[in-house]
Amino acid sequence: MMVDNLSIFNFSKVVKKTIISIVTFVIILYSLDFVIGRTLRYLYFNEKSGYQFRTTYAMDSTKADILVFGSSRASHHYCPEVFEDSLKMTFYDTGRDGIGILVQTAILKSVLKRYTPKIIILDYFGDFEANKNSFDGPAFLLPYYRTHEEVRKTIELNDSFERVKLISEIYPFNSQILSIVSGNLKVSKKRITDNKGYIPLYKEWQARIDSIETYKTHPIDSVIKNTFREFISIAKKSGAKVFIVYSPVFEKYDKKRAIEICTDICNSENVPFWDYSKDTLFLNNRHLFQDVLHLNNNGAKIFSNIIAEKIKDNIYQSQPNGNPGQPILKMKSR
Repeated sequence: MMVDNLSIFNFSKVVKKTIISIVTFVIILYSLDFVIGRTLRYLYFNEKSGYQFRTTYAMDSTKADILVFGSSRASHHYCPEVFEDSLKMTFYDTGRDGIGILVQTAILKSVLKRYTPKIIILDYFGDFEANKNSFDGPAFLLPYYRTHEEVRKTIELNDSFERVKLISEIYPFNSQILSIVSGNLKVSKKRITDNKGYIPLYKEWQARIDSIETYKTHPIDSVIKNTFREFISIAKKSGAKVFIVYSPVFEKYDKKRAIEICTDICNSENVPFWDYSKDTLFLNNRHLFQDVLHLNNNGAKIFSNIIAEKIKDNIYQSQPNGNPGQPILKMKSR
């Protein structure tokens, strides 16, 4: 009996020691996650340049009259000075490499929660088919999950367990740690700087133009298509003047289903859609491109002038005496 009691006592000791070890490990793990995560959060929102800074500035700070949305083509194709000189309005470009319509719509919602711009330009380049990047893109928004309620639904599309993962302080930043660190060190001074969100490109494309097959028959993703329509709808309801643009590419094709769908949606929503994918001014001048999908700075200036003039024609009305009238849009604050 004495042996049995001793065995029970020893077993209880082992169990107690194990529980204490587990609890200690959990406390240490939580503490490390908290300290490292909060440090990364501070550094992330303390950046003064780069992708993260531009997204934060777009969501939390800008009150520009003209906002451009889109991916890398948005950030490289719209020159601030051209729009500001032509339209006499302030400008900011929210474009960011690798983001699709899901993230663009979430950023728009954050902006409209603060104020209403006069003009919203969406440079749409993407198809309406599901792909991995479409739903990985919202990972860019993870740092804003706790502070921006309007982006949560988009983030949760990525994974049904996102809410659980976001208990961690580190998780929102774990794919951006190197960028965050470099953005807060002297090395950040060597990073490409932007001009009100616009990032100019300076190389000239040398290869000949290619004819490509772009008309796909894969199923359309209803989430992407509906989100594109939602972007247009909430932008219109805000009171802003909305323009959808497909900027130039250095490729030839017969038909592109994304453009056809985009045209149909824009027609049904009664917003202008300007397709420059077959514009000969650009197709005949490869020196205006850095690569087949991106205009260089010279091309961007030409394209920006074209779009600014079209917008001016659309939003300005003439006085009876033939002199240019005043803008028909007024800024609304929220």
